[in-house]
Amino acid sequence: MSKILIRGAKVLGGEPQDVLIDGELIAAVGTGLSAEGAEVVEADGKVLLPGLVDLHTHLREPGREDSETVLTGTRAAASGGFTAVFAMANTFPVADTAGVVEQVWRLGKESGYCDVRPIGAVTVGLEGKKLAELGAMHDSAAEVSVFSDDGKCVDDAVIMRRALEYVKAFGGVVAQHAQEPRLTEGAQMNEGVVSAELGLGGWPAVAEESIIARDVLLAEHVGSRLHICHLSTAGSVEIIRWAKSRGIDVTAEVCPHHLLLTEEMVRTYNPAYKVNPPLRTERDVRALREALADGTIDIVATDHAPHPHEDKDCEWAAAAMGMVGLETALSVVQETMVETGLLDWATVADRMSFTPARIGGATGHGRPVAAGEPANLTLVDTAYRGQVDPARFASRSRNTPYEGRELPGRVTHTWLRGKATLMDGKLA
Repeated sequence: MSKILIRGAKVLGGEPQDVLIDGELIAAVGTGLSAEGAEVVEADGKVLLPGLVDLHTHLREPGREDSETVLTGTRAAASGGFTAVFAMANTFPVADTAGVVEQVWRLGKESGYCDVRPIGAVTVGLEGKKLAELGAMHDSAAEVSVFSDDGKCVDDAVIMRRALEYVKAFGGVVAQHAQEPRLTEGAQMNEGVVSAELGLGGWPAVAEESIIARDVLLAEHVGSRLHICHLSTAGSVEIIRWAKSRGIDVTAEVCPHHLLLTEEMVRTYNPAYKVNPPLRTERDVRALREALADGTIDIVATDHAPHPHEDKDCEWAAAAMGMVGLETALSVVQETMVETGLLDWATVADRMSFTPARIGGATGHGRPVAAGEPANLTLVDTAYRGQVDPARFASRSRNTPYEGRELPGRVTHTWLRGKATLMDGKLA
């Protein structure tokens, strides 16, 4: 393995320093470093972060390779500065057995662009009726520790309780897609004034909040770990804040699009803005930003949800829900959280690397930028501004809500255990 000298990088946004990579590890961090024969990367004041970790990614393989594959999805991840992603279980077949999660894990190892940690389904076939093989998936080569029926809610309280009890035995976590199904039948967007004006079926905030309220109480009763996916309402924030004040072991994530976009975008009837949970109000956006800043919301997760052209280029009611997000996530966080003064880069590293790695048990990721640590790193040109061009995405799908929008920041380099996966903005 060759040596790489990153010269003059702002480590976690601090004063410029040099970082020397030797093989798979960081060999030294300091000023005036040199190494004979090392490849030199002139950082010129760019921000150096630990490799980003996404706890919520849809890679679609097996079964929907027309949307994404593990290879194309991990290439998109590397382009966005990620060195590890957690792949959701709603594939075809569903990742509800040791065999399927091991298949996804092996595909990730073969891709080489980032580490892939499969998420196992909570219930067989995501049907919410019978627990899946949680123990077998944990004991498999994939070592699954996060379980979710994401895309569907585990709405049966008894099943949810049993899942929390089961994963407690090996320190796992259940990640809940909080959506009361009876309250969202026929829902197309956030319930409120805009939905009434547009004549679209409303998706009430209480459909999310009622499930979160139930599940934090279940987690407290069982004494187990609970994670809430894609938090989207101000009310949900208050429930999580209350639960944490009681010492309940709950964590929560917010998606970049819920930090930036509002239900007003739906007035265009552009299906690019159709997502689950839906875009909410300006008040909700403010509450989410404040909660991410104060730590009530623990992490940013992309909910990268690729769809083929035909599933999005159609009328609103028929369009699939979801947005791609791996390649734009850090830029949206820079605009909404850093440039507004709500977060500094060290805290961005916590919300997008350290803490998601800890929640998911991603060993070797979310580590300090320090000598002796794995060289999983991301270099960001924070001064860059440019329009989003989906034609340049590494993802197989193009369903972004940011097409043509100017966003700040650009990942120029990503290293996975000392090996460059992205160099000068181009995939290795």
